[in-house]
Amino acid sequence: MRSHEHAHEAELFLDAEAILAEGPCWNAEQGKLYWVDIQGEKFCRVDPRTGLNEVFPIGKPVGAVVCAGGERVMLATKDGFESYDCSTQQLTSVVDPEAHLPENRFNDGKCDSAGRLWAGTMEAVEVHVCGSLYVLEADCSYRKMHDDVFVSNGLAWSPDDKEMYYIDSMKQTVTAFEFDVLTGSISNPRLLIDFQSEPGYPDGMTVDEEGMLWIAHWDGWQVSRWDPRTGRKIDSVFVPAAKATSCAFGGENLDILYITTARVGLDEEQLSNQPHAGGIYSFKPGVKGTRTYSFGEMK
Repeated sequence: MRSHEHAHEAELFLDAEAILAEGPCWNAEQGKLYWVDIQGEKFCRVDPRTGLNEVFPIGKPVGAVVCAGGERVMLATKDGFESYDCSTQQLTSVVDPEAHLPENRFNDGKCDSAGRLWAGTMEAVEVHVCGSLYVLEADCSYRKMHDDVFVSNGLAWSPDDKEMYYIDSMKQTVTAFEFDVLTGSISNPRLLIDFQSEPGYPDGMTVDEEGMLWIAHWDGWQVSRWDPRTGRKIDSVFVPAAKATSCAFGGENLDILYITTARVGLDEEQLSNQPHAGGIYSFKPGVKGTRTYSFGEMK
């Protein structure tokens, strides 16, 4: 798939050499991009103006990071939801919904416009279907929202907050739920996209201001754009790393698509073909994204 006949190609933004970079998250106030390296057991934040990438080692797999005001972030880790202060580097456990399932870990997570953190789980070895999707409220109570999940992944909401979109990577499905932002409830799941005819597996996801979905292809060398009204693929961006993991809009005008990638499992020959695998790429698609919400924030 190393053809360069693509009209669109993402450029290297940060040569991070991450094992499994994931979950990019734009902080507009700080003008910085947060992201996790799940297997690297850390999260980072990079300032596009200076190129400085700050590293925060956590010492356990970190599936997601979301901002929570000031220097605070909320993490979804192997041990559930945890709060972290970037200035003191203090990690505080909040709640572990799956303390009884030590073989599971949290994967991707994101906040809705009411400041609730949605994050799902997966079995670390990816053999059994034993993951679930949870939502953490601002008061740190939580609810299980969806189960029978194989590998919980990308989340996005329609700009009018009427729908929530959700990816199960191993099932190769993108599901649409009716979403009630007042109660934080989801209902009437329907299969929106069956990814089986696509290259690779659906991974992380974001939505633009036109309501179109951008989906990263793990093992598919691309991020694709989809119309949720028709379930059709309308565009794609070539990524010079096979394992594109997720994407998020950032920049002052929310017009830059930042794309995380992974180098986990690549042998030397594969790495020589994609030397910047594990880096973060950027692309200007000509459409703006929707804003990133923080934990505990009201719209």
